[in-house]
Amino acid sequence: MADEDECCGVNENLIRSPGYRRALLIVVILNVVYGVIELFGGFLANSQALKADALDFLGDGSITFLGLLAIGWSLVWRARSALIQGVFLGLLGFWVIVSTILKAMTDTPVEVGLMGLFAVVALVINVIAVLPLLPYRDGDANMRAVWLFSRNDAIGNVAVIVAAGLVALSSTRWPDLIVAFLIAALFLHSAWTIIRHSIRDLHTAKASLANPLSIKTAIE
Repeated sequence: MADEDECCGVNENLIRSPGYRRALLIVVILNVVYGVIELFGGFLANSQALKADALDFLGDGSITFLGLLAIGWSLVWRARSALIQGVFLGLLGFWVIVSTILKAMTDTPVEVGLMGLFAVVALVINVIAVLPLLPYRDGDANMRAVWLFSRNDAIGNVAVIVAAGLVALSSTRWPDLIVAFLIAALFLHSAWTIIRHSIRDLHTAKASLANPLSIKTAIE
């Protein structure tokens, strides 16, 4: 009898490969370390977009660590892990929205130079972190969740750099706030994608356990 992962068409060798483990470990270290640095920079620069991007880094690092732990688990438990990741990302998005609304009620200026500097360094760090993940972006829900978190970081970095330029040109903080909202929207969109994929994997895995021969026949 085929096991649940083979029936669901998941490449277990790819998931459990040393290369994938190394890629996840690189992502965890880079994201957590620079997330703390960028969060500090966000407070120094008084930039809501930088803070949102820093939270993306920290969320990416912590959730990727969960993905690293989940490598040896069955498809069902990996899908449950991805579901937790999706819910966490959604909550993070809502938190950024609320905090940005509160920040919009103040008129403290943004330090554009610091904002741009931290954002450029963040983009470099994120590109270094994303490259090892490229071969693994089309795996199960857990692998897709890790990829989406890292992709969000890169998009957020570019958006913060653009926001810094617009703040300098317009002499207002609205570009910073708008980009923070956009990053939050990206969080929510990716959260929905991760949750949808994890639920699909859960249904597929449970169906394979109930009737493994029919699932295997359908895939072949």
